[in-house]
Amino acid sequence: MGTVTKGPQQDRSRATRLRLLEAAIACLAEHGWSGSTVSVVATRAGVSRGAAQHHFPTREDLFTAAVEYVAEQRSAALRSALDPVRHVAGPARTYLVVRELVGLYTGPLFRAALHLWVAAADEERLRAGVTDLEARVGRETHRMAVELLGADEKRPGVRETVQGLLDMARGLGLANLLTDDTARRERVVDHWAGLLDDVLRG
Repeated sequence: MGTVTKGPQQDRSRATRLRLLEAAIACLAEHGWSGSTVSVVATRAGVSRGAAQHHFPTREDLFTAAVEYVAEQRSAALRSALDPVRHVAGPARTYLVVRELVGLYTGPLFRAALHLWVAAADEERLRAGVTDLEARVGRETHRMAVELLGADEKRPGVRETVQGLLDMARGLGLANLLTDDTARRERVVDHWAGLLDDVLRG
């Protein structure tokens, strides 16, 4: 009998944990680190503070788990772009890849991650975990960009150009925090796609 009731309890526990992580991300994106206490996150998730602390005993535990969740979501968002892009060739494919990558860095997941980076700069207990996770996300994003582009990194300049694309996308994401930069961003995406396509085709 114990195993019969255990499944639904585990499902509820996973659902509560997921609600807390999603609430933590939303709070970070909207209120930053200082406004994102465990109580605020618990209220937004619709659970008690005690339930939140059962899953995440400290604020650092909660937000370290949140950045890992953000990292997974960012990777999943990029992976979801793989299939449609595979059916496109030439400059159109390069443009789609650049647009997808820029979209990854200008959306709410990047905004939440950025707030966590800022918090980690001042909170030593967060810094190591955030640094490790971001390094992992950076490696995976680079690998996936290479795969999406069909880039041959053995050729001189290709690796650096792909990394430059990711740095540019991150910069556009930062600019987007302050103003709606959509029009300029579209021009930059067009221009970078052309440059990148020239390098990839040699």
